Parts: sequence; C-alpha cells; structure tokens
Amino acid sequence: MTKSYDVVVIGAGPGGMTAALYASRANLSVAMIDRGIYGGQMNNTAEIENYPGFKSIMGPDLAQQMYDGSINFGAEYVYGAVEEIVDNGDTKTIKTDSEEIEAKVVIIGTGSEYKKLGVPGEKEYGGKGVSYCAVCDGAFFKNKDVVVVGGGDSAIEEGSYLSGIVNNVKVIHRRDTLRAQKIIQDRAFKNEKMDFVWNTNVVEVLGDGSKVTGVKVRNNQTNEESVVETSGVFIYVGLLPMTEPFKSLNITDVSGWIITNDKMETSVPGIYAIGDVRQKDLRQITTAVGEGGIAGQQAFKYVEALNSKTPVTD
Repeated sequence: MTKSYDVVVIGAGPGGMTAALYASRANLSVAMIDRGIYGGQMNNTAEIENYPGFKSIMGPDLAQQMYDGSINFGAEYVYGAVEEIVDNGDTKTIKTDSEEIEAKVVIIGTGSEYKKLGVPGEKEYGGKGVSYCAVCDGAFFKNKDVVVVGGGDSAIEEGSYLSGIVNNVKVIHRRDTLRAQKIIQDRAFKNEKMDFVWNTNVVEVLGDGSKVTGVKVRNNQTNEESVVETSGVFIYVGLLPMTEPFKSLNITDVSGWIITNDKMETSVPGIYAIGDVRQKDLRQITTAVGEGGIAGQQAFKYVEALNSKTPVTD
C-alpha cells in the first residue's frame, strides 16, 4: 500500500528537521526523507561558532540534537532518494528509488552540493587526494602539505581547520581578494601555516596513478603556468542546487535554484522550499532553521484549509 502523510519533508538538513518539528508539533503526520544521514553539511563541519545558544559546537553534535528534536512529536525518518514529485492538485506523489508516497504538502530542503573544478585529474584522483570535505579527510594528510582551492567562507574555514592537522595549507584563489567574512579572513591571514596564491586557477590535478602529487596552476593575469607540489587538494569553489528531481515542476530559475516568496511557497500550491536549495544570498544554518519554521507553520495552515473543504461524513 502507498503510504500517506499530511506533510513530506525532502531533506533532513537543519531546515528540513525544523520543518518536520513544526509540522509534527501541529499534530500533522510527517515523513522526513533523506538519502543520507540527517544533518546534511553540518556533519562535514568541524566547529560551528555562529549558531545562537552555543558559543561553539561540533557540527555532528548539533545535527544530532536537531534530529532528536525533529522526531520528538512523531515525525518519521525515511531513507530514500527522491526521483520525482507529481502534482495531483490537492495531493502530491513523491516517487523515490524504492516506493511512492502520497502527501498533501511537500517541503523541499535538499540543499546544495559542492561544484567541481572540471579539470583533468579531478575525477581520477577523487578519494586519492582530491576531497570536498576537510573534516572527513583531513586526518589522512597529517603533517603533509595540502592545497585549498577557493576564497569563500567554506574554503577559508576548512583551510583553517586543516592547518591544525597538516604541515602547510596553500590557498589558491582566482581573485586577488577573498570573499570570506572578514573575521574568517583575519584569522587565516594571522595563521602561520596558511599561505595564499592570488589570481590563479588550478588547471590540472597531477598524480602518480595512486595518489595526488601536485596541481598545475595558471596565473590568470600573466598566463604563466607552474606546478605546486601537494599531497591533497580540497576544493571549495561554489555550490550547485540539488533540484534535478523537481525540474518538471517548473519552480526553479535558470541556474536550478528554487524560487519562493517569503512564506516559502513555490509557484505550485502545497509545495514549499527551504534552506540552501532556495534562490537567496545567505546560506547559513540559522537562515535554514528560520525558513523551516515558516514552512512548517505554512504547511499546517495549508492542510487546515484543505481539510475544511472536505465534506464531513459519518
């Protein structure tokens, strides 16, 4: 039999878990679907310093606390990969890789994933020195030299984290200034184990067949090429929305980000979007949590309105 819920939340990151909490606390039946462990990118973050209520907390610890709260009022956690949402009007069909689920409301919180450089050697040396997660893989490079590619918050924060493990972190950035928050920049510039290479692009990841040995770089001002020897390459050059299963709903912009109003409503009634999957400027745990609360409350109002249209029968 097809399972049926009032609300299905797709994605168990901070926004999704908050939406599940609010909707289930309003006495709605809720399923929270994710293809991986709850917490999303929080599980890849060593230390979180900008979440209210905590001076500092490890990412996985915050993920666990949020999850415990999200299921406290009866929300169910379902493992699966969503492949499509079909809009049937008052109900939606969520097709996963293993089943179909019916819901009155769908809240999309699938987040985003790290962009790839798309250069030779990147794919070939994935797991052999190329990484997108310092917390996951940093320990493999203890007392070695590594490269971080990027200049935003993630690149500099993860570079700082790596500096506590490795011998040296060389940050390679295509511009001549960082995009990271100033407090993060200041810490990095004061870090004696971090160096910076400006106006430079990585054009190839080099290796000996079994592991990374360096990167070929090109100065984008002079076109001069050189090789930087390194044991690891950590790449943080932006994000891509994880919205492929929802393209048929026509709720995304040309880049794939989902468009909503301030109530988290998409252009399809009964479908909401929250967190890093939305078209917005600031992608933080705090903003995702706020949006999750809004979507959970709006889901309650939407279901109430649907139920009020249903004739009462004995």
